[in-house]
Amino acid sequence: MKRSQINEIIEYTIQAAEQFKIPLPPFAFYTPEEWKQITEQEAELVDNMLGWDVTDFATADFKHVGLTVFTFRNGNFKQKETYPKPYCEKLLFVRDGQILPFHFHWYKMEDIINRGGGSLKLTLYNSTQAGEFADTDVVVKVDGKRFAVPAGETILLKPGQSITLAPGQYHQWQGLPGSGDIALFEVSTTNDDRVDNRFYKAQSRIPEIEEDTIPTHLIFNDYAKYIQYI
Repeated sequence: MKRSQINEIIEYTIQAAEQFKIPLPPFAFYTPEEWKQITEQEAELVDNMLGWDVTDFATADFKHVGLTVFTFRNGNFKQKETYPKPYCEKLLFVRDGQILPFHFHWYKMEDIINRGGGSLKLTLYNSTQAGEFADTDVVVKVDGKRFAVPAGETILLKPGQSITLAPGQYHQWQGLPGSGDIALFEVSTTNDDRVDNRFYKAQSRIPEIEEDTIPTHLIFNDYAKYIQYI
């Protein structure tokens, strides 16, 4: 992805969050210079990957396949004594018609909550031990109601609704075309997107960035290049 594109995507999402009346914390607005000046007192932001994340899953087609994430809080798989939080909270911003590719998580259980905007179409499968799609019903909970979804069937998550997804459950979603952008929230167990995603087809989760301009905002994968105390 080009840096100019990431800058535009984050700025778009900041403006959208304001329209959706979702307040963001101060570190959402840190400039690269401000990131350079943070100290170990804010180490949790760096160690737990808080802040912005943008990906097109190596498709070079963010408009159709992509996701914008802002992580508010998270625990840490590797530093549980320092960061004992067993939970994570994210804003997942989905553009109208945008797709998140099929994947499951090895460890993370998550609630995906439609906080407003359009409707979210989810397609579900269980996974086999070989990582293929199983032909068994997928047992999920929507707003606390447990039911079984036939393999490969879809669920439409309207504003205000939520779904609970367990480890090993393949899910793909798409913002229902024509229904508008969607502000999703994810409430989950501790998450590390560098190691806890199993995509059905090989996808790159963290983008390689072409530095065609200077960054206006950093994504979490930039921190090591900018933050001086590390």
